[in-house]
Amino acid sequence: MTQNTVEKTPVTLLGLGAMGTALARAWLAAGHPLTVWNRSPARAAALVAEGAHVADSAAEAVAVNPLVVVCLLDDASVGEALTGIDLTGRDLVNLTTSTPAQARARAEWARAHGARYLDGGIMAVPPMIGVPEAGGYVFYSGSQEVFEGHRETLGVPAGTTYVGQDAGFAALHDVALLSAMYGMFAGAAHAFALIRKEDIDPASLAPLLADWLVAMAPAVHQTADQLRSGDYTKGVVSNLAMQVAGTPTFLSTAEQQGVSPELLTPYFELMRRRLAEGSGEEDLTGVIDLLLR
Repeated sequence: MTQNTVEKTPVTLLGLGAMGTALARAWLAAGHPLTVWNRSPARAAALVAEGAHVADSAAEAVAVNPLVVVCLLDDASVGEALTGIDLTGRDLVNLTTSTPAQARARAEWARAHGARYLDGGIMAVPPMIGVPEAGGYVFYSGSQEVFEGHRETLGVPAGTTYVGQDAGFAALHDVALLSAMYGMFAGAAHAFALIRKEDIDPASLAPLLADWLVAMAPAVHQTADQLRSGDYTKGVVSNLAMQVAGTPTFLSTAEQQGVSPELLTPYFELMRRRLAEGSGEEDLTGVIDLLLR
């Protein structure tokens, strides 16, 4: 073991699924002493040759290092793995996918068990971990002291973005971005469906579609500005009335192409409702208020 390795922060990692294994390899490659535990011990075998120490139990793994990172299936799995374990003096970093409410509850639970808590939302897939140029990063929220104290270590597998002391904010940011992603995928699916029966190569549409989505993406900044100011008519280019008037063309085209409009109609219905309740000179921002319960 080199002096450089000794100086690196030791890490305990619970969970060796695809993401956990990627995290483990990134820390090992960077010279961090690593203790791992997984419910199925066989998954840890390959990491031994790379320098990891395998604990026989979660309790043993937690006892080894002050910094404990958890990357399990779900919040229930976290509870099961840590039940009855002494967490006093530990910095618990939970990278398990959860809801904001679960993250807040887990933070309270950790504090009650003597640990400082930091929640994380991973904005990356396993192949992006340990590859800085891939652009992956992790949202963190909860104890700012834990984040600042371990920022360098946490930044080894992927970039770090701290979003606040509310432990639920990392999960909320995670789900917000992924929800927008699925909305984009829905729109792309409809676009490809429209040409599916035509003599049009999907590969020729793909770059046009990608460029168009990139060109439209900056609109989110105007939406944010309108939400902050409360003025939904600020900087409008294509107002709500004009856009609602154009929706029949989209629906008719889908019908003519033999494509279900089910990915478009919910949004179009919200647009029509907002037009009936608000101003036709607004942007589409008012739709957001209709989603609030």
